[in-house]
Amino acid sequence: MRSLVLGGSVFVGRRLVDKLCREGGDVTVLNRGRTPSDLPSGVTRLVADRTDLASMSDALGSMKWDVVFDVSGFVMAAGGADIEGLLDLFADRCGRYLYVSSIMAYDQGLLGVMPWSEEMASNPSGPGTYGGFKAMVEGALCDRWRTAGFPSTVVRPAAIYGPHNNIFDMETPMWLRLLQRRPIFVPHGGLVACSYGHVDDLCDAMVSLAQCERAAGEVFNVTAEAVTSRRYVEELASIVGVEPMVVELSDAELEELARAPFGHLFGRAHHAVLSTAKAQAMAGLPAGRDLRSGHEQTYEWFLSMGWDRLTTPLADTTWHATWDFGWEEEVAARRLIVS
Repeated sequence: MRSLVLGGSVFVGRRLVDKLCREGGDVTVLNRGRTPSDLPSGVTRLVADRTDLASMSDALGSMKWDVVFDVSGFVMAAGGADIEGLLDLFADRCGRYLYVSSIMAYDQGLLGVMPWSEEMASNPSGPGTYGGFKAMVEGALCDRWRTAGFPSTVVRPAAIYGPHNNIFDMETPMWLRLLQRRPIFVPHGGLVACSYGHVDDLCDAMVSLAQCERAAGEVFNVTAEAVTSRRYVEELASIVGVEPMVVELSDAELEELARAPFGHLFGRAHHAVLSTAKAQAMAGLPAGRDLRSGHEQTYEWFLSMGWDRLTTPLADTTWHATWDFGWEEEVAARRLIVS
């Protein structure tokens, strides 16, 4: 299979490139060349800015691919892109265009209605927001399929975790809180439910759907297990082998804080559960790793990187997500004084 990966430098894109290479594919990566990345031997690298159609056209030349995997199509990297112009460039260049969207492409007014399935309303907030941008691209792809037969497939993952995760307010600081016996703040009674999926399950789903004829023109939820924030903490603590120091924050306490002392997925804005029934029924996709086994593998990778010895927070230039244990300690100290 001849594949072009738009992105391919970090996390999902890089894990996808590795998978495609392991399977013996002919792999090309196109990105801006700003993020250092040692690509596997044999991968062709093209440098272009997807917001600049002229540079894209020059880089693509007359090449064609069986599949184009678009893993860089989000507002921070592509917010200035001419989506219609980009799709024009690929109209006769690929057998399938697979776009990685997000749970945020759903209308966020659905929060509390569970589970979310693909026919539910899309995010109406417009292309200036993450979810609105994803929804806009999805709409453009679906229109192209209906009017011109453009062979696109959309996948909607939820919270993706795993090796090389570059959203640094998820499992990485949680491992550290547990290892360092730090208090773990949990808002809303620990009842915020979120769907989690392992990065390699997402990559497996993408490759499978790209080769599934029935998946053309379709949108699929692809991540697996939904758990509450309290269950998430308990599972990760069990993997580390410690008893978690869970501290519940009342809504009243939370309102008095300048910022949240916990990862973004514990907030009520992420109280949503995806249904993957369509992907399993139409494309035969497996449910994927359960939360525990997926995080066991991720913890092994975390330890192999020596990240259990981290003394300073990590940060990513795209997401700017990180942790602040100093702030968490301040919140804990205030709480003790008040008590």
